[in-house]
Amino acid sequence: MSDREPREATGTAQSTQSASAFPSTEEFEAFYREFTPKLIGFLVRQGARLTIAAEIAQDTMTMAFRKWAEISNPPAWARRVASRELIRHLSRAEADLCEEVPESSSLLPSPDAAAQWEQQQDLLRLLADLPPRQRQIMAWKYDGHSPAEIAEELGISPETVRASLLKARRVLAARLAQREEREDR
Repeated sequence: MSDREPREATGTAQSTQSASAFPSTEEFEAFYREFTPKLIGFLVRQGARLTIAAEIAQDTMTMAFRKWAEISNPPAWARRVASRELIRHLSRAEADLCEEVPESSSLLPSPDAAAQWEQQQDLLRLLADLPPRQRQIMAWKYDGHSPAEIAEELGISPETVRASLLKARRVLAARLAQREEREDR
């Protein structure tokens, strides 16, 4: 069953309508708390600034709450919706080369450790040099999805996903080798 198919309803049409109008608050809240930081990271790995990623994630979660009864795979649905919105945002926005320090909030908690934050920033700099489609596919892969799953979510062939992953990994490996070479001098 895909996330495009509605969950199986039990009871009368009226109870289905009620469930759709009033989603399970506890179930959604648990999903929101657990998945929102992951969704923000997913968007940042695709090239979104942290504040934009948080805004898109919040909008996506609002839509998810409204459609909760219809969504069978909330993480996949949220990634797909947020990813599409990011693409729309990036196509409208001019590049902003300024780094901004975000304010701490419940959606954007402070990094636990400086080393972890530095590694994440390093990864983001490397991913930023990739073409948008390769960056998008690498973000899905980083989140643990197989090429077949990525292909299904993005509406492309698994071969295209594998080819993009191969190209992206080659570029990233070459950049890391160049960096190590510079550091050894």
